Amino acid sequence: LLMIIIGILAPIAAGLVQMAISRQREFGADKASEEMTHKSLALAVALGKLISESHRVPLPANPATAHMFIVNPLTGKDFSSLFSTHPPMEERIARLEQYARSGL
Repeated sequence: LLMIIIGILAPIAAGLVQMAISRQREFGADKASEEMTHKSLALAVALGKLISESHRVPLPANPATAHMFIVNPLTGKDFSSLFSTHPPMEERIARLEQYARSGL
């Protein structure tokens, strides 16, 4: 019985870990872009424009294709964000602005 429970829960846990790692890689990519270009504010502004445009021109939200969008069409700050493979754009922008202020 224990092996059955482990067999059911292990893939779920592995998926959650994979999604968390994917979110951290996004933050790492943003930091690397700051280190290479020293233009984190420019990236923050560009991400902000993507957010505004996605709200201005909403697209049909299909969970099967949501991972292919730069801005997640399935917005939500509830339990479902735990299953997101990308961090919220607002959080990415805040970190980029912090990098610019601290000179990282």
